[in-house]
Amino acid sequence: MGDVILEMKDIDKSFPGVHALDHVSLEVRKGEVHALMGENGAGKSTLMKVLTGIYTKDDGEIIYEGKNVEFHNTREAQDNGVVIVHQELNMVGDLTVAQNIFIGREPRKGFMIDDKKMIEDSKALFERLKIHIDPTEKMSDLTVGKQQMCEIAKAISHNCKVIIFDEPSAALTEKEIEDLFTIIRDLREQQLGIVYISHRMDEIKVITDRVTVMRDGTYVGTLITKDCTKEDIINMMVGRVIYEKPKEKSMVAPDAPVVLKVEHLNAGKMVQDVSFELKKGEILGFSGLMGAGRTETARAIFGADPKQSGDIYINGQKVEINSPEDAVRHGIGYLSEDRRRYGVVVQKTIIENSTLACLEDYMNGLFIDKGKEKEVSEKYIKELATKTPSSDQLVVNLSGGNQQKVVIAKWLVKNSDILIFDEPTRGIDVGAKNEIYKLMNRLAEQGKSIIMISSEMTEILRMSDRIVVMCEGKKTGEIAIEEASQELIMDKATRNIQD
Repeated sequence: MGDVILEMKDIDKSFPGVHALDHVSLEVRKGEVHALMGENGAGKSTLMKVLTGIYTKDDGEIIYEGKNVEFHNTREAQDNGVVIVHQELNMVGDLTVAQNIFIGREPRKGFMIDDKKMIEDSKALFERLKIHIDPTEKMSDLTVGKQQMCEIAKAISHNCKVIIFDEPSAALTEKEIEDLFTIIRDLREQQLGIVYISHRMDEIKVITDRVTVMRDGTYVGTLITKDCTKEDIINMMVGRVIYEKPKEKSMVAPDAPVVLKVEHLNAGKMVQDVSFELKKGEILGFSGLMGAGRTETARAIFGADPKQSGDIYINGQKVEINSPEDAVRHGIGYLSEDRRRYGVVVQKTIIENSTLACLEDYMNGLFIDKGKEKEVSEKYIKELATKTPSSDQLVVNLSGGNQQKVVIAKWLVKNSDILIFDEPTRGIDVGAKNEIYKLMNRLAEQGKSIIMISSEMTEILRMSDRIVVMCEGKKTGEIAIEEASQELIMDKATRNIQD
């Protein structure tokens, strides 16, 4: 590691009702990958938003390349070589990939935008990232994982000296993560200062040099990565020990009734002849690599995407689900992997989001019963341990993990009997994950039935009573939790022949 390129000293920041940063400090050196860790709501993203000019600090100093600085917006930060790759996607869906990457700084030929050069520059970036994306493709047509890679390419396209990765791998496959790490190591060799925010402990040990831990808006400490253990970091983050071990046996009674039966479901090339059953009180894990068709299967069941053929039975009765409204009416709730796009209305309050799926239940004549709405939202704020100053807080002001809890609350308020959780802990810290795991187990004990789609093998093995594995749009296996192992799941996830 080289000289210090960035130092943030005693940074203080408050919002109405929240002391988000309480005199936090961070030091980043040239040629260093510096992990910034903490539970959701610890202040990590807020600290980086202060650095990049999204928020104005109330107190403290930012010293960059030996000079006191204060950026007033992200453009000013970018122009000075400080770039952030946000956890939440900031792309314009109706524009092409190339237009998104160079938006606001398009290459020109005279007075006209040079589309040819923009496409060529985008291709060069993707070659460097070792990913295959067509720069002329519409952004909204890409998967979440590919959109994230475009966000990373956009950041790298700036002539940056400090780059902040905020949960960059949350939606990536293992191969994409390997490619990302190759890029990060290359940037480190070029003496860039890199801040890496992630909740994935294994990644921290592989890619980072030092770890700074925050808790509740305060600085806890900085460790040298190679000299500390995963347990050391977790203990600093949450102040308690959290154990993760696989489930040893199914919690579902052998004679439990089937609440959802899907037969020969087809919906485009990503859902081909998929059949399975879900029992009362069961957590059915859906595993597979990115692009296996798990999300597409869930969306077809929920009516978000049209199915071409196949039958769906709920409690033994064949049902027609042609829209999410039909699914909700039949007792199905769906928590999307892209919470900001499909899960919450970020400019509305927690109260308003909590009752979105069943607003008619909170009507008093022509008006909404605000008192009843507030009461139920506060019940789930308490039950889910959502960090917020009040139920009137706008969702946009919550951390990513707490936004996820608001989505979960919405379906709990609706009291859906069948819940589809698509990547329920994506971008959520180890402490909040534990809370959601406990909640899911409690829901299953109460008789709710859960389909859980997850790309994290430890999560699948910890939570599932039974596991369905998919590859390239097909179901390639079904495994009882007693027989499950990472090796067996991966074997079935990499072959597209139905067992």
